[in-house]
Amino acid sequence: MAGPMRIRAASADGVTEVRVLMSHPMETGQRRDSSGEPIPAHYITELTAKHGDKTVLTAYMGPSVSTNPYLAFKFQGGAAGDTVQVSWVDNKGESRTDEVQIR
Repeated sequence: MAGPMRIRAASADGVTEVRVLMSHPMETGQRRDSSGEPIPAHYITELTAKHGDKTVLTAYMGPSVSTNPYLAFKFQGGAAGDTVQVSWVDNKGESRTDEVQIR
């Protein structure tokens, strides 16, 4: 299972900027280990970000995204003290949800 996400969110002039660093192996399924056996595919397929109950971002990923992906985005609204929640699901059915308060 992947570790926690590092999330930062800051609001200024009615725009909130969110930066997310996800801990995930993002294996393509095309590499081989030292004994020549294929390493099974293991990558994030969908990421969702919410501000309160409103979805502000949905991203679909695939095996071409690098290990420990970084994502930054902005959305209208949000104020200091509000919560931003980021969730992902991978191709093995594992999921993770973390949240942060906007500064």
